[in-house]
Amino acid sequence: MPLRDHFRVGRNHNWSEVHGQWPGEIVRHLLTILPKGFRAAPQVHSGSPSEIDIATFEYDGTPASRFLDDGGTATILQEAPTLTTEADLADQDEFEVRIYNEEMGRELVAVIELVSPANKDRPETRDRFVSKCVGLLQKGICVTIVDFVTPRRANLYGEVLARVGGADPKLGATPPHLYAVTMRTRSRPKARELLDAWFYPMVVGEPLPTIPIWLRPDLRVSLPLETSYETTCDILGAN
Repeated sequence: MPLRDHFRVGRNHNWSEVHGQWPGEIVRHLLTILPKGFRAAPQVHSGSPSEIDIATFEYDGTPASRFLDDGGTATILQEAPTLTTEADLADQDEFEVRIYNEEMGRELVAVIELVSPANKDRPETRDRFVSKCVGLLQKGICVTIVDFVTPRRANLYGEVLARVGGADPKLGATPPHLYAVTMRTRSRPKARELLDAWFYPMVVGEPLPTIPIWLRPDLRVSLPLETSYETTCDILGAN
């Protein structure tokens, strides 16, 4: 069955429904193919700016203030900050599956990231997503990116490569904005680490690929995205 455009006007479902359901279905399928000792779990979080009662925390502009204990003794000196500025600390969207090695104390070994529109709509949000992926790769964690967000043209895989000083000829002059890719790092004695990537462009109307998920340097499973995707669409009536 083909990939749908879940962002097209007139669909009988919202894209967030697919993003929310699919991680659980991927986990369900992984249960049938993961070796003993490995476990998968979904992580779904829709980032939204939190509102804080600023009046409670607002600095009143006076120099250092002393707080008195019950006996009237000054105990704490609160100094004025050297800088007060607005900061963009909004949460990221997270639609992902995490795979753990239970025999190694629940060690995180692989992460499957489903890209949301908010992950790629602005340079700042793309930078946060890329930083997260690079941070995982630096720890030797296998990272898979699945991007089926049709309205946004950015290619986050290409931005990950640019961050680590690499490039993929398969991206060409105009990188495809729908794709799945798995990346992993390999250490070498007395040499820079290697980054391996398995890149699969995706097209609306065509089947989804089967992707490798590396659990150890010498152990991987093959995950057919099509299986869990079709189950998700059937459950939601997203056909």
